[in-house]
Amino acid sequence: MSQLDIQIAVEADGWADETALEALALRVLGTAENHLAAKERQPFPKQPTEVSLVFGDDEMIREINAEWRNKDKPTNVLSFPAFPVTPGKMPGPMLGDIIIARETVEREAVDLEKSFEDHLTHLMVHGFLHLFGYDHIEADDAEKMEALETRILAELGLSDPYAGQDPI
Repeated sequence: MSQLDIQIAVEADGWADETALEALALRVLGTAENHLAAKERQPFPKQPTEVSLVFGDDEMIREINAEWRNKDKPTNVLSFPAFPVTPGKMPGPMLGDIIIARETVEREAVDLEKSFEDHLTHLMVHGFLHLFGYDHIEADDAEKMEALETRILAELGLSDPYAGQDPI
């Protein structure tokens, strides 16, 4: 049973309705949470941990990316942990925010020849792992994070999104 309190905010046009997005988030993040707890020994607080998902657009995420990362361009997903967390350590009562840009997800899904929902699922998992301190800056860390993403996505019935690629 999920120990997540998922808050949804739809801040741009073109997204599915909030009920559908919430159902997807519960399935995806719940699977990721269960995998982390069971397979990675990730502890969770006894009380539900809050995570927010913001469904935005390219302009919104471009502005946030410019302000917080000095990259004046849109990206697919940004994660902002509420508190610094190291993988395997206890998170606080609030994990943080995951922000996703619809147009970038749509373009990438077409380029990758994947459905929009499958690519969105991958980005939700990717963003969620960032909230637990996983990253892909160094090659070793990227290999760990991508392998973890791949295992979680397999539990969701999706193929390895990194097959045939070097770690990013």
